[in-house]
Amino acid sequence: MSIIIYNTLTNKKEPFKPIVENEVKMYVCGPTVYNYIHIGNARPAIVFDTVRRYFEYKGYDVKYVLNFTDVDDKIIDAAKETGEKVADLTNRYIDAYLEDVKALGVKEATYHPRVTETMEEIIEFVSGLIEKGYAYEVDGDVYFKPRAFEGYGKLSDQSIDELRAGARIKVGEKKEDPLDFALWKKAKEGEIAWDSPWGKGRPGWHIECSAMAKKFLGETIDIHAGGQDLTFPHHENEIAQSEALNEKPFANYWMHNGYMNIDNEKMSKSLGNFILTRDLIQKHDPMVIRFFMLSVHYRNPINFTDELLESAKNSLERIKTAYTNLEHRKQSSTNLSDNSEKWLKVIEQSKEDFERAMNDDFNTANAITVLFDLAKEANVYLNENHTDVEVIEKFQEQLKTLLHVLGINIEEEQLLDEEIEALIEERNVARKERNFARADEIRDLLKEKNIILEDTNQGVRWRRA
Repeated sequence: MSIIIYNTLTNKKEPFKPIVENEVKMYVCGPTVYNYIHIGNARPAIVFDTVRRYFEYKGYDVKYVLNFTDVDDKIIDAAKETGEKVADLTNRYIDAYLEDVKALGVKEATYHPRVTETMEEIIEFVSGLIEKGYAYEVDGDVYFKPRAFEGYGKLSDQSIDELRAGARIKVGEKKEDPLDFALWKKAKEGEIAWDSPWGKGRPGWHIECSAMAKKFLGETIDIHAGGQDLTFPHHENEIAQSEALNEKPFANYWMHNGYMNIDNEKMSKSLGNFILTRDLIQKHDPMVIRFFMLSVHYRNPINFTDELLESAKNSLERIKTAYTNLEHRKQSSTNLSDNSEKWLKVIEQSKEDFERAMNDDFNTANAITVLFDLAKEANVYLNENHTDVEVIEKFQEQLKTLLHVLGINIEEEQLLDEEIEALIEERNVARKERNFARADEIRDLLKEKNIILEDTNQGVRWRRA
């Protein structure tokens, strides 16, 4: 079964055909680092990390690039407010971003380029566009001419005339056409700037990704991805710049994730309804947050509410409980076969069903349904009192493997704090001695430490609250 991707460029699903066999060149637009990321920023981080993981699971070598925009009007303004140097502020928020997404199970990119470290390539890129007649310089600013590029608007499916109708020239801009956009901005007094053939300045927003994608992945890449809000103008402008200069397709597949809503309203700072990722991580298990994000297909909008997050927690707990039940049964299992072939086929079928879901444009919602079914089958197996260690381990291995593709870890911590271990052992002794008052007291003490005990037929189990 081949992987099918919904390509925003063609507005249809297409079989994935890599440029280089068994390799994926993937570029994902990263954050502008002037503040901590909100959960809307966390969604593409999780979604496209999962896409990457699935390609790797299928045997592809993924070259994954996620950039940091570390010079921008918002960054300059934020540095002025805090009195920091731009580099100090951006370094702080880059570290914060990496810390937040790591907690959410996001793997580090193959490359994390920064605008400030790609200046030579950006200037060379802009110079090439001027030489080819696609861009022009005026008083230290450089602009790109969309009208000179045939096919402008093909990603967002808009005509050049429709776009021009809504375009305006701002006060102070000296561009020839309202549609023209900045490739290079003349430095203002006291701003961070770099030397260029057009004087001191800094890049426009769109040019940076074109230059970084070319530097790290080449002139044509397999997949370019980001949030739906980047389709126009950012990604549209990237296509125009890159294809104008390189005279070949920029990206063969374009992927965009849907918007994040908060209590059925689009998240925005103006409404004051945005939630910082790190605040959410402090209150909730990051794996639950990731599970929640993947419970909806990436192209659909996702609505965040406390109730839906709690539902995701309970759903993930069902899968974790099935895994833990298997672990406890394994302690008393045998190598005797009791209709094992039937169950091994059930487990193998779950892999096929999971891959069928993921092959269909990375449908994580359907993939999670497969995991629920697998957990249910595991519980049926245990309830029928089967004890074949091979089957038990295959159930566990399959659950772990498929969850790993989604970036979710469900294995319980292997070691408890020594104090907690001692309390659990003391409680076991108290119960044997029928000292139930002390046993209940210990249970309450452990609950205060966010350790929940569960007395089962297989013995005492624990989990973190």
